[in-house]
Amino acid sequence: MLGDWPGPRAGGTLGPMPNSERPGSGAPPEENAIQVLHTDLAPETLRNLAEEFVTRDGTDYGAVEKDLDAKVAGLMRELESGEAKIYFEAESGSINIVASRRLR
Repeated sequence: MLGDWPGPRAGGTLGPMPNSERPGSGAPPEENAIQVLHTDLAPETLRNLAEEFVTRDGTDYGAVEKDLDAKVAGLMRELESGEAKIYFEAESGSINIVASRRLR
C-alpha cells in the first residue's frame, strides 16, 4: 500500500511506538509500528492514502458533511502541522493515520 515510498530518510522519525491499542480509524499504533513522514510519500501516494482514510466507515465529520476534497485538505493540514501522523505496521501490512492527541 505504500506504493512508491522509497523508505525512510536518514535521520527520520522512525522507531517503535509505545502504545499497544489496535489500529482502526485513528487508533494509536501497535508497538512495532513505525512513523512514516508524510513528506516521504510521493504526492499521489499521499493523496490516495488520505482519500482512503477519510472515506473509512465510522469517520464522522459532524452535522455538516464535507466533500472529499475538503476532507482530504483538512487531513493534509493536520499532517503538515504535526496534528496527525502516519504509521505503518509491517506485520499486518496496514497503514494508519493517528491524531497526535491520541498518542499522549
